[in-house]
Amino acid sequence: MNRFLERASSVAGLALTVALTVTLAAPSPPGGAAAGRDDAGVSGVPGDRAAARTGGHWVQSWGAMPQLTEPSNMPPPPFTEADRVLADSTLRQTVHSSVGGRRIRLRFSNAFGGVALPITAVSVAVPLGGRAGVAAIAPGTARPVTFHGRPSTVVPVGAQVVSDPLTFALAPRSNLTVTVYLAAGQASTQITSHPGSRTTSHLLAGNHVADEDLPGATPTDHWYFLSGVEVWSGAGTAAAVMLGDSLTDGRGSTTNMNDRWPDRLLDRLHATAGTDDVAVVNQAAGGNRVLNDGLGPNALARLDRDVLAQSGAAWLVVFEGVNDIGTAAPTVPDQRQVADDLIAAYDQIIVRAHAQGIRVYGTTLLPFGGNASYDDPTGHREAARQRVNAWIRSSHRFDAVLDFDRAARDPAAPRRLLPAIDTGDHLHLNPAGYQLLAATVPTHLFHPAPPTD
Repeated sequence: MNRFLERASSVAGLALTVALTVTLAAPSPPGGAAAGRDDAGVSGVPGDRAAARTGGHWVQSWGAMPQLTEPSNMPPPPFTEADRVLADSTLRQTVHSSVGGRRIRLRFSNAFGGVALPITAVSVAVPLGGRAGVAAIAPGTARPVTFHGRPSTVVPVGAQVVSDPLTFALAPRSNLTVTVYLAAGQASTQITSHPGSRTTSHLLAGNHVADEDLPGATPTDHWYFLSGVEVWSGAGTAAAVMLGDSLTDGRGSTTNMNDRWPDRLLDRLHATAGTDDVAVVNQAAGGNRVLNDGLGPNALARLDRDVLAQSGAAWLVVFEGVNDIGTAAPTVPDQRQVADDLIAAYDQIIVRAHAQGIRVYGTTLLPFGGNASYDDPTGHREAARQRVNAWIRSSHRFDAVLDFDRAARDPAAPRRLLPAIDTGDHLHLNPAGYQLLAATVPTHLFHPAPPTD
């Protein structure tokens, strides 16, 4: 039995489908489906029996970490009112797939909504020119999305909703347009989003869910409500999930160019024989921390939702901890404590991921010398970073170590980033820096391997 299917058999309550425990056969999708909705992978319907026959399964192709939307990241006027958002409004967003397929389904999150989220209509399409962040779609490519056979759905507070599977050819590493219409809007100013989209979305009053263009739409560089795109894949396809902060979310990357380091890693994997069917799922957020909530729940709290419940997850890359060090007081006791707690937290992440058969790769933390907020004159935070990095390198607890610190630091001043890849704040990287990080990752780490004990 393929290890990607084996590992999920003991997971209760996570979004890992019955297709993960079946005997393998040819990795083709269930046959006989016409364009539009089918039932592959929907619990208790004939598509599940088809899944058992074919050995296929759902794999997350794209994802974004759900967050409570801060006031500064709410939809721009007039789409945010005193007691509701996006009433009688169309929201058009583009996302970048990793693996492709002939069937897709969408995930919408109301994890942080103050009230239920009523979605009136949804469509998917190819963006005009295949580009990210555009308001127009390619003529004739729009397809309606349904939920249990209906065009609308209501996402309960704290929950998510998965759409019906849809026959739609999604190419690997391509852009997909998802358009949502909300007739009543969401009657709260507590809503779920991913502010650090680095991709432009478009808002327009009225129902334009199937329109080929949105002239006069208001642009905003955030994603709202959409949290995942899955594809029906062969048994050998699996996902690598990136758990991180702003350095993985892509601060310093280019809007609408998909040049974060996970994007660049995806390009390398798909250019290499044996890893061209690996999905890369970015579950990072700016300001996120491992130990304590900040911008979004802490990594330990969100591990189940953002990693273990990702369909087809086989690998986890942990690149997070600098915000924990940088926000702890610059004293010897506080920095000793945060280093100890980070090491214990990494060990917990490893234990929990290994229990689901997921291999875990740890990255060393980058230097922040010269950063106005994090670099303390006494060097106590730098000492904590060095201690944590020493444990990551030498403990042998991770299945492999990605030494991002060694790649990105300035040899002439090891407490600082290389000047050529520094955005200027001495903490974040520019696109060349993200390319450098991706280039340091050995692609063979994402070849199939025996399950982890």
